[in-house]
Amino acid sequence: MAPAAMRTAAQSLSDAQPVPFWLEDPGKPAALPALTRTEHCDLLVVGGGYSGLWTALLAKERDPARDVVLIEGREAGWAASGRNGGFCAASLTHGFGNGLARWPEELATLEELGERNLDAIEAAVAAYGIDCDFERSGEIDVATEPHQMAELAGMYEAAARLGLADGLELLDRDAVRAQVNSPTFLGGLWDRRGVAMLNPARLAWGLKRACAELGVRVYENTRGLDLARAGGGMAVRTPYGRVLARQVVLGTNVFPSLVKRLRHYTVPVYDYALMTEPLTGDQLESIGWKNRQGLGDSANQFHYFRLSADNRILWGGYDAIYPFGGRVRAELDQRPETYLTLAEHFFRCFPQLEGVRFSHAWGGAIDTCSRFSAFFGTAHGGRVAYAAGYTGLGVGATRFGADVMLDLLSGERTERTQLRMVRSKPLPFPPEPIAWAGIGLTKWSLARADANGGRRNLWLRTMDRLGLGFDS
Repeated sequence: MAPAAMRTAAQSLSDAQPVPFWLEDPGKPAALPALTRTEHCDLLVVGGGYSGLWTALLAKERDPARDVVLIEGREAGWAASGRNGGFCAASLTHGFGNGLARWPEELATLEELGERNLDAIEAAVAAYGIDCDFERSGEIDVATEPHQMAELAGMYEAAARLGLADGLELLDRDAVRAQVNSPTFLGGLWDRRGVAMLNPARLAWGLKRACAELGVRVYENTRGLDLARAGGGMAVRTPYGRVLARQVVLGTNVFPSLVKRLRHYTVPVYDYALMTEPLTGDQLESIGWKNRQGLGDSANQFHYFRLSADNRILWGGYDAIYPFGGRVRAELDQRPETYLTLAEHFFRCFPQLEGVRFSHAWGGAIDTCSRFSAFFGTAHGGRVAYAAGYTGLGVGATRFGADVMLDLLSGERTERTQLRMVRSKPLPFPPEPIAWAGIGLTKWSLARADANGGRRNLWLRTMDRLGLGFDS
């Protein structure tokens, strides 16, 4: 980084608050009381992020008489669900390319289910009056290197061969810059309908309210400590009480699962983001962006960026930090060296915005698995269902995961439960120090590929053959 660029980047961060922008909202609801007794219910949902909230809501929609309890260790939406970029994608497979590589024979079905799932999210936002700035504006994957443009063209051609290119538009250099003006953009692939932008914290808070209105008993600051059989059902102990339930859903994702054998299937990865101050009219004019799409570049170490309702730019990604031992620790939520890198990259992308300052800088852990998209299953004789491993694309896919978990608990064969994606598991991560060394080597190799025209070295090619990898 040149000294002048470093000074510009550092100065832009001088007033940035070290908290997630979305969670610093005067409309944030008050925390609900903790559980302080023994509760009985038909269904206990552990986790108050999107996974748990959607499950509780859909359980009541399927059967209003079902007695549902949800417990959350802190407050609903406080973790990844409330601090993410707000990209709500139809993709259930962490993008078309990942789905094509892993489940080509059922990709058309997965894409259709994903579209229906996103439509259902949009309908729920309207039906429950959830004020989360939902905009079905789509997303552009942009190329910043020539080899990336070739890859995007190949992706478009593959989608067209499968009859899945409806709503996709391949953009050349002039066309993409007419949408969003950056001197670094060489082209792009615009998915016009498959992604919505939203305020992630407000979505979580709206789902929490909707659950309560349907009769779900929600207890916050109530961590599930352990899970055990109890007669014909299950018992979950909490700090001040316990819950006895016929069935349990685990929506804890990045946090250690109460089913211990699942813990080797996911690792935490720390992701970081910046938010600018609101742009002026002239600043907005200098970059265009009138259609308000989400954007992501096509590098292995990629950035994601979008406009907020008040015309700030959220700029995140690139660094994906895996802590040795896979521990989730609050002190890792802040990483100034990553903020400096992100700020420098921001001004390289948008040099016309020199002088813009960042108001917020934050980070936190998300869960990932070796196939980059969620996996599902049951435990304790079918009394417990789980979903995890969303790898940063859970804003939309968690609703699908909620449906899968409820299907699995019902014991019924459905279109969802017959999917190979649902019936299969990713490969688990190896123990330390092998996991740390392997992830570190993979990250280094991905950076080398970005710098060398996308050419993947022997390590990456081996990981590809094994169905393993690591994504920023």
